[in-house]
Amino acid sequence: MLNIFAFKEVFLLVNSGELKVYFLNVGQGDSAFIQTPQLHQILIDGGPDSTILSKLQILMPVRDKTIDVVVLSHPEKDHLMGILALLQRYKIDYVLWTGVVRDTAEYKEWIKLLEKAKQEGAKILIAKANLRIKAGQVAINTLYPFEYLEGEIIKNTSNDSSVVSKIVFGKSSFLFTGDITSRAEKELLNKESDLASDVLKVAHHGSKYSTSDDFLKSVNPEIAVISVGKKNSYGHPTSEVLQRLENFGIKVLRTDTEGDIEIVSDGNSINVKNTR
Repeated sequence: MLNIFAFKEVFLLVNSGELKVYFLNVGQGDSAFIQTPQLHQILIDGGPDSTILSKLQILMPVRDKTIDVVVLSHPEKDHLMGILALLQRYKIDYVLWTGVVRDTAEYKEWIKLLEKAKQEGAKILIAKANLRIKAGQVAINTLYPFEYLEGEIIKNTSNDSSVVSKIVFGKSSFLFTGDITSRAEKELLNKESDLASDVLKVAHHGSKYSTSDDFLKSVNPEIAVISVGKKNSYGHPTSEVLQRLENFGIKVLRTDTEGDIEIVSDGNSINVKNTR
């Protein structure tokens, strides 16, 4: 367990008593901003462009240019590009990612900026199941991948190497699935991973190749959030996924129709506080 925030400027932090999770409308991509009760700031993915910067100007104090943890689920454009913009303007304390290797221009820029962040004091963590980051009363539990992937060459898509993480605060939990497909879902189910969560970030923007019946049965969420762009050529979210979610009686929130989605937890229950 990495209890990495225990003594960080405790005298400046005010316990709000709430965990705030914002699923941000960044178009056809993923990005979520999390503020813990102790005001730690966590970003999971950054979307396909620099839109995340304007979002953070609203969600964070104007002079605050530091973020405690950045999680990159996998180095694809629609999750990575916003983080590239972020690394040029913010100081990051911890970066969590898989360490896979891609042969793309944005990946090369990522490695360059990651090295710069490391020189400025950022600690780089390689994701693997059972890695836990403790941020006060909030835990970030890594469920997937099961093995270290650092240095592994990914030629086509890195979707099934995505970091799957579970944010836990008291009795409330949020499951982030990157872009995994049903293949990775089966691996998680076969390992009997602790998937049960109140909120599910639907994998791969609602692709029909993800969010299987068995996976939904194991997660059993109250709310499913789909991060997707209004205009996309993939047909996301697909009718198959929407039907499966409806069959399970899960409330669906979508960034293309709701805008930014704020879900708040007091540690006992969750509440959709705002969409904009």
